[in-house]
Amino acid sequence: MGIGFSILLLAVGAVLTFALDFQVVGVDIQVIGWILMAAGVLGLILTLVVFMPRRRQVVTETHTVGAVPQAQTTRTMSSTVDDQPTTGEIR
Repeated sequence: MGIGFSILLLAVGAVLTFALDFQVVGVDIQVIGWILMAAGVLGLILTLVVFMPRRRQVVTETHTVGAVPQAQTTRTMSSTVDDQPTTGEIR
C-alpha cells in the first residue's frame, strides 16, 4: 500500500463517516468509514516505516588507488651544429 492509496482510504472513510447521512438496511455506513480511515492510517504508517529508511540510505564507496603511473616521455637526442661558436661578447 502506498502513500497515495492510504490518503485515498482516509478521504473516502472521512466522507462516509462525516459527510453522508443516509441509512442502508443491515449496513452502518459510519462504521465502514471509520474502518477505512483506520486502514488508511495504518497503511500510511507502515509505508513510512518500511519504505522511508530505504530511500534515505546513502552508500559511499571509497577505493584506495596505488601510485598513479606517470606518463613516460621519449626524448630523442638532437644535435645542433652552430657555424659560429658562442662567445661571451654582446654585440
